[in-house]
Amino acid sequence: MKPIRDQFPILSVPENGKRLIYLDNAATSFKPLSVLKAVDDYYRMDNANPHRGVYTLGVRSTDIHENARQTAARFINAGPEEIIFTQNATEALNLIAYSYGMEFLKKGDEILISVAEHHSNLVPWQRVAKLTGSKLVYLYPGPDGRITEEELDQKINPRTRLIAIAHVSNVLGTEAPVKSIVERARLYDAAVVLDCAQSVSHMPVDVQDLGVDFAAFSGHKMYAPMGIGVLYGKKELLEKMPPFLSGGDMIASVHEQTASYAEVPRRFEAGTRNVGGEAGLAAAMEYINSIGWETIRNHEHALMDQMLKGLNALPYVTVYGSTDSRDRFGVISFNVDGVHPHDTATILDSEGIAVRAGHHCAQPLMEYLGIGSCVRASIAIYNTEEDISVFLNSLKQVRRWMGYGA
Repeated sequence: MKPIRDQFPILSVPENGKRLIYLDNAATSFKPLSVLKAVDDYYRMDNANPHRGVYTLGVRSTDIHENARQTAARFINAGPEEIIFTQNATEALNLIAYSYGMEFLKKGDEILISVAEHHSNLVPWQRVAKLTGSKLVYLYPGPDGRITEEELDQKINPRTRLIAIAHVSNVLGTEAPVKSIVERARLYDAAVVLDCAQSVSHMPVDVQDLGVDFAAFSGHKMYAPMGIGVLYGKKELLEKMPPFLSGGDMIASVHEQTASYAEVPRRFEAGTRNVGGEAGLAAAMEYINSIGWETIRNHEHALMDQMLKGLNALPYVTVYGSTDSRDRFGVISFNVDGVHPHDTATILDSEGIAVRAGHHCAQPLMEYLGIGSCVRASIAIYNTEEDISVFLNSLKQVRRWMGYGA
């Protein structure tokens, strides 16, 4: 079997004449050969519109579509009727906001989110709060990036009707206390929405064990193609929700003045589906399973420990959030004193190193941290100790290249 890095063709292509070191995996991940083959095979041999044709090719496409749903359900320990395919986590979170939030929240209710949320799990709730008269309330993390039990006790109360939280922060890399949140939410019959975009490639997500009502994630951050995502929702909740989009394939019947809707999950899957993307998503999940969560966690923890120790050893680098790699999943954000994050990223790019610079779709968190932007390095299973060593050595030169000397 090929080494993991060799299973990702894009990593064999030099960047700026250097060996590509890709540390922007929190934004999107690369695709292994098995995923590329699954997508290619679908469009070469199985391309047809699912649920619409009784001919053999159409049946094959429908089978691939529904088998991908089964694979996704097994991957997060859900029922297949609780899996809705979306474009990405953003669409999934908007679906919850408008089909659940707009339907069931009212004036005086409270929506609780973290100040560290990605805009995709923040802006929709701003809009829901404005349109329903409900109130948006924030959880604030401590210096280590963690939300404390005391903060939960202060903010979760009888007015709390919905809690939306990132499983892992895309800036701080810390895991939310999901079970503690769910336990408190149950006291007041509040729904819990979990944004798993940054967790699903780094740890097993078991929606039954976590006890959440909804969960959302994107395929492209977990080695699958862009344009495919998943929404999990408890069946009894989905059955009470109106459709998010209307059109073909989400109806039971249509007449001139009336329409009735299909059963879940098809009620929420209007229009032609991205079956090629679904085939790639299923292949990505099978790829992750073939490596195994223990192997993934051990490998990534070692890289995070190496990176964090190296960054903490540089007196001119400020790391945001916990300085303990055991508190981190995949992401470390930092700044170099006196150097704009965009300059840091540009200098590293000249060495073939790709990192992200900016506010990372988390502007309220940037304001809370007292910064405008930062650099983010994020890892995946194909990163190596050599990648981290080259990154750290190149980072040592950033201030020199900016004219600060050694």
